[in-house]
Amino acid sequence: LERVIHRSANLLDVEIDDQGAAEIAGRSRGTPRIANRLLRRVRDYAQVKADGHITRDIAGVALGVYEVDGRGLDRLDRAVLEALIKLFGGGPVGLSTLAVAVGEERETVEEVAEPFLVREGLLARTPRGRVATPAAWAHLGLTPPQQTRGTSGQQDLFGA
Repeated sequence: LERVIHRSANLLDVEIDDQGAAEIAGRSRGTPRIANRLLRRVRDYAQVKADGHITRDIAGVALGVYEVDGRGLDRLDRAVLEALIKLFGGGPVGLSTLAVAVGEERETVEEVAEPFLVREGLLARTPRGRVATPAAWAHLGLTPPQQTRGTSGQQDLFGA
């Protein structure tokens, strides 16, 4: 991806150092199309707020402005995780309910956000619905609730 970014930067006539390319590559979900999109956004930021040269610091600040975190999660990804955790206690929750909670179409959540979140180990698809993994809780800086009796996620009604 760094080679793709360097090549694209050359075509866009923008200066980028190796660390800047690495920063963009690390947040591009392993996808060249996304790497190129992020490069264009960082280039725009660098031209307006810096001298046009992309460094690691400039790339980091620019990607922060565009709400792309260090792991490559964007606004939609975080909205899905936050809804799943904060509104539904980590799940399980149905896809349609989750989509309504984040104000997106079901297909957008299923085809755009969900595959990346599953690949990153932040979301799991179960027969009962989507659930947040412990890694998702940690990524948001939260502590998952204690599970009782096995791994079903069901609370023990009788405290036995």
